[in-house]
This record gives sequence, C-alpha cells and structure tokens, in this order.
Amino acid sequence: MADGTESSRTSVSSPGASPPDGGAAPAEDAYLERRTLRRGSAGPLLLTGLGVAYVVSGDFSGWNFGLAEGGFGGLAIAAVLMGLMYTCMVFALAELAAILPTAGGGYGFARRALGTWGGFLTGTAILIEYVLAPAAISIFIGDYVESLGLFGLESSWPVYLACFVIFIGIHLWGVGEALRFSLIVTAIAVAALLIFAFGAFTDFDSASLDDIPVDHSALGASSWLPFGLLGIWSAFPFGMWFFLGVEGVPLAAEETRDPARTLPKAMAWSVGILLVLALLTFLAATGARGANAVQDAGNPLVEALQPDGKATALSRIVNYAGLAGLVASFFSLIYAGSRQLFALSRAGYLPRFLSLTSRRKAPYLGLLVPGALGFALAAATGDGARMLNVAVFGATISYALMSLSHIVLRRREPGLHRPYRTPGGVLTSSVAFVLACSALAATFLVDKDAAFIALGVYAVALAYFAFYSRHRLVAAAPEEEFAALAEAEAELSRD
Repeated sequence: MADGTESSRTSVSSPGASPPDGGAAPAEDAYLERRTLRRGSAGPLLLTGLGVAYVVSGDFSGWNFGLAEGGFGGLAIAAVLMGLMYTCMVFALAELAAILPTAGGGYGFARRALGTWGGFLTGTAILIEYVLAPAAISIFIGDYVESLGLFGLESSWPVYLACFVIFIGIHLWGVGEALRFSLIVTAIAVAALLIFAFGAFTDFDSASLDDIPVDHSALGASSWLPFGLLGIWSAFPFGMWFFLGVEGVPLAAEETRDPARTLPKAMAWSVGILLVLALLTFLAATGARGANAVQDAGNPLVEALQPDGKATALSRIVNYAGLAGLVASFFSLIYAGSRQLFALSRAGYLPRFLSLTSRRKAPYLGLLVPGALGFALAAATGDGARMLNVAVFGATISYALMSLSHIVLRRREPGLHRPYRTPGGVLTSSVAFVLACSALAATFLVDKDAAFIALGVYAVALAYFAFYSRHRLVAAAPEEEFAALAEAEAELSRD
C-alpha cells in the first residue's frame, strides 16, 4: 500500500482461509452482502438535482453576512474566487469519481492517492461537514416555521424532531424515492429564486451596492471595500455558501447508472446552475434593497422585497420558498452524511455495524445515528451559525485534501485509465488546492471557536483511528481493494 500499512489491513474472512477457485471468500461475500446499496437508482437528472439541493438553501440566507465582513466588493471578489475554487474542484472530482465510482467519494479518492491516513483525514472532514450542516439547517427551518407562524409553534425543538423523523423516514424508504422527493423540492426553490430575481431587478439601483459605511482605518478601504483588503479574505467562508456541498455528488456513485459517464455530467451541470443562481441572487438582493440593509438580515431575499417593511405577494412567495430551499438542503445533506459514514464503516475506519443496510438497501444506522446526534445538537444548543461554521471548517480541509489527491494521482499514476479527464489537468486542481487552503485559514478570521471545536473533534477521531481502527481495516471493501490493486500493479512495474 502507498503508506506502508499493508500489514494493518485485515480480511473479514477467518485467518488462513483461502477463497475457493480463486474467488472471494464466503465470509467476505456475506460481509458485503449485508452492506450493499441499491444499484442504478440515479440518473443524470436526479444527480444534478442532488448537487443543487445540497446548496440551494445558501442562496436564501447566510451569504449576506459576508457583506458585514467585506462589503459588496469584498464579498463579490470572495464569491468569484470561491466559485472558481468549486468549479476547479468539481472538474477534478469528476475525473476521480470516474476512476473510483464508490460510495466513499472524497474519502475513496484520498485513500487511493494519500494512503489510509489521508483517506481517514478526508473522510472525517467530510463527515464533520455533513453531520453538522443538517443540524444547523434544522435550526434555521425551526426559525422559519416559527417566524411564519406555521402550526402555532412557539418552540422550535418539535420542528427539529419532525425534520429528522420525517425526512430520515423517506430515506429509509429507498434512495430512488428520496432523490425524487429532493428533486421536486429543489425545483420549487430554484423557481422561487428566479421569480425573486425577476421581481428584485425591477428595483435595482447600482448606487445601493456600496452603501455600507467605510472603516477608514482599514488598509485599502473604499466604498466598494468598506473593511479594506482583509475584508475580502474574511468573506471567503460566506462566498462558499453559494456552493457549499456540491462536492457531495460522487457519494451517490454506487447508486448511479453508468457512474463513469453520469457523474461528471451531473457535477458539471450542478455547478453551472449554482454559478448562475449565485450571480442572480447576489446582485438582485443587494441592488434592490442595498448592501447595508441586507447584511444582517436573517432572510435577506424577503428583506430585499420589502423596502418599507410591509409584506407583498412576491415576498410571501419567496418566504415560503425559502423554507423549501432549507428542506431541500437538509434532506440531501442527510443523504450525503449517511453515505460517507456507510463507506468509512464498511471499510473498517469506523465501527462496522454502522454500514449495515436494510432489505430496501438503505444504510439505516448510517441514517439514524447521525440523525440522533444532529437532533441532540440542535435541541441542546440552538446555535445554527456556530455549527455551520464548524461544518465549513471541515469542508475546507476536505477540499484541500481532495484537490491534492487529484494532483498526486496525476503524477504518481499517469497511465491510469481515466474515462473523464479534468480540463487543465493538474493546473486546475492546483488552483482549487491553493484557494481551499486560503479558505481554511479564513475560517479562523470569522469564528475561532468554531475552528477549534472542529479541531477538537478531529483530534478525538484521529486518536480512535491511530490506536484502534487502522489495525482493523476491511481488505474486501471497494476502496481498500482499489488501493491494494494499485500497490500490486506498482510492484509489478518495479519488477
């Protein structure tokens, strides 16, 4: 193996057992049979919808807090750079997903390129993102329901519970049903964003874009950069909100029809749609109401449509559609977290029982355990912003490691069969890597406590891996088999 830990990998078969007729050992067959997802459930349309669903809630709220960090100009530059990072990263991941179409996604790519430690570091970072982000979004859904006066609720925890119970239940029903539900809710949210942009642009005024008071003590401060040049960097995490999560599309690889062709296509369409939505939403909201007015709004799109504070028919539509956007992202992020947990568990990096699947081929413990944890965090803290900042920290670590994985595989295995090749090759993934490292550093500028919380979770996970699970990896897991095959081929080439 690439990291020299071949002796630490264990088979699920009994010691010394040999497969009959050169085939897989019966124990390995039984192990994987109890950990199988439903094949061929997703095509290009459902996967494109999944990619947009991960992100669409970020268009309705969250991004606008970057105006308080960098002003219109600072957030605009940050959003462009983060859009470039995600575009480059998605093209790099599309190549990797075509090579290694497994449920491990980014963890599987890093496992092949960077060894067991690199795989675990990447998988843990992705898991932090996809476990905490749904918990944060459930809090936002509760706030929406309460503010809209729905169901007569005055406390949000019943909403958190309903979100996890109902939507995890749909996932347990089956992946095809879950992805179709996600597509419908996402389509409603996207339609509302387009309607919002059309209505808001009728009141567009370019003079409103740079109306935030200037901090003249900041280096490089101007009306477009009211908090100076450092404000651009501080706005990076908020520029990510227009795209955060789209990298999760490869996690559906084992449930995709013809993944080598479908995944790159769906990922390209997803990021293209998100780039258009980000541009329309950002310009329409700030131009209609002014950057100063929406920078602290919990619901910036509604604020942009209500200059006098009075609700209109259009603002009500957007308000309810914002709830649909939150539901779409919450629902899809639950899916992503369960698949990442499933893959890490199946390979032995996490307790193996977490990867067991039901008769409907759903990883039920991979859904229920993170769901219970997410609900507990939401109900106990009610601090969605802090949890989302922790999720962003985990995401940026995974972005850097996944981009590095593309670079390493291009250089180490240039002859590897690549059904899809990243435009620009290593240059493209290098741009993503540099920007991901910059975004990681920027998280300390925005919320140091969130960054250190994420590092604490990382430390506990790494201790578990170092002292326990790395000695109990499952050789028959797809990601481990890919790595073993690569090592065997490398030995043959050296001989």
